[in-house]
Amino acid sequence: MELSNLRPAEGSRHNDFRRGRGHGSGNGKTAGKGHKGQKARSGAPRVGFEGGQMPLYRRIPKRGFKNRNTKEIVAVNVSVLERFEDGATVDVNALIEAGIIKNPRDGVKLLGNGVLTKKLNVKVDAYSASAKEKIEALGGTAEVM
Repeated sequence: MELSNLRPAEGSRHNDFRRGRGHGSGNGKTAGKGHKGQKARSGAPRVGFEGGQMPLYRRIPKRGFKNRNTKEIVAVNVSVLERFEDGATVDVNALIEAGIIKNPRDGVKLLGNGVLTKKLNVKVDAYSASAKEKIEALGGTAEVM
């Protein structure tokens, strides 16, 4: 260690200083607020205040809202399961590998649109009643993950 490498401990130095404590402090008299004016006085306007003009955040139109609790479910029809071989197990990973879906997002739901002719063991997050009926009619299983 050398004198040129000495540094204060992390967090020990602060940037804030005592304002308005005389000329010797380097920030006396006006305490860094300049001379007069609205911002020099107590009760200066809040952030975003535009002197009585309608502020920007109120001038811009607002429409609707974004529900933070929604789930983005990917829908897959029964007809696309024809790509798989008879007796295969179809899950989310198998659907991704087959290129049927790219991103499962919050879940995959199987819908009953189309015709299914193969017995499959399907494991996805949700099923419509008709999709489950079509899978089980052929002797397959429809399990919820």
